[in-house]
Amino acid sequence: MSDNPTSEVVLTDTRFDSFDLDERMLKGLNEAGFERCTPIQAETLPLALKGSDVAGQARTGTGKTAAFLLAIFKRLLSPDSQGPGPNPRAICIAPTRELAIQIHRDAELLGKHTGLRFLLAYGGVDYAKQRDEIAEGVDVLIGTPGRLIDYLKQDIYNLKHIEVAVLDEADRMFDLGFITDIRFLFRRMTPVGKRQTLMFSATFPLKVTELAYEHMNEVETVRIEEEQMTTDRVTQVVYYPANREKLPLLVQLLADKEDKHIMVFVNTRHAADRVARVLKANGFDAAMLAGNVPQAKRQKLLKRFHDGELAVLVATDVAARGLHIPDVSHVFNYDLPQDAADYVHRIGRTARLGATGDAISFACEDYAFHLPEIEEYIGMSLPVMQHDPDSLPELKKAPPRKKSPDDGKSRGGGGRGRSRRRRSGKPPAQA
Repeated sequence: MSDNPTSEVVLTDTRFDSFDLDERMLKGLNEAGFERCTPIQAETLPLALKGSDVAGQARTGTGKTAAFLLAIFKRLLSPDSQGPGPNPRAICIAPTRELAIQIHRDAELLGKHTGLRFLLAYGGVDYAKQRDEIAEGVDVLIGTPGRLIDYLKQDIYNLKHIEVAVLDEADRMFDLGFITDIRFLFRRMTPVGKRQTLMFSATFPLKVTELAYEHMNEVETVRIEEEQMTTDRVTQVVYYPANREKLPLLVQLLADKEDKHIMVFVNTRHAADRVARVLKANGFDAAMLAGNVPQAKRQKLLKRFHDGELAVLVATDVAARGLHIPDVSHVFNYDLPQDAADYVHRIGRTARLGATGDAISFACEDYAFHLPEIEEYIGMSLPVMQHDPDSLPELKKAPPRKKSPDDGKSRGGGGRGRSRRRRSGKPPAQA
């Protein structure tokens, strides 16, 4: 987040060096190009840096991660901290492996001069390596609930020395069925009055608010642009294709885009695989990111896309939250999401940090009935774009799909215990 014209529209006049920050923190900020705060940083940092519990709401991609990392650094570098030891003094709990990895990457970037030890705990890879590294001692432990609890139950570490606890993407924790795990972890930490707790989220439903009051002390709530669910820097439109027209229309629209850095969202792993294979067969450099993609391959795909080596990433909602991928030019909702909030999270992949972007949605025969709920949620009607079915290209057939052991299993959202509404058209029950 450098201080440049492209990001100026989302930066405030509040400078990071206006806070009472340790020189080691300022050095990391300066080297990373962080000069002025985003609104969520400007509003939460004065509270968090003085030790208050904060519940912060802001759209994804607005700098929440840096806000809570700086609060952690401030606390752990202060003379009042108990100092390094074998067990973590701060913990960051994230709903997905990708988000945990991103937080760790940002922590190492901003905290490179602090001398703090940042470690990861997430499923899918490096079980013994992660366990052994944590056993050697850690200052800031970052991870997903399942793996954190696994190591905790093995007594690899304990939570009796936690000075700062962070819950990131709290609404997503509920979506993915992690709330019991979160309460398990909170109950094993230092008492509420003896630790600082920071909770950040893109939305704040009643369940998240209740969690905040249950596990936080005199919480200060900060909401940024609450009334505006989607940024006006994203141009949003919708097409109404028949099911058989969706792939040809997608290919036609993609062919018109230059300097491609595009995310295509679908609702199932099977659809992700099919769309990615058809795009590759028709000349697009595309790959699939879904819950059944092995973690090592998933990280390589994300890096290729992040670095601009991969033009089109076809993804289920496993990729919709918490990933900082700069310069995504277009987001396609090939399938309209079944939860209105996921629409906001998906299109939040573009127009990050002041840039502009386009969100194109297909209201097809299977998912069009979700559109009214989405439009009500975002407070606007999506402009309708017309297409000529007779002008759609004939597609080259994709090679046969390889069979996977995961065929026929759950949907590609990547979450445990998440129940999804299936074509009922009914709105979700209110909390």
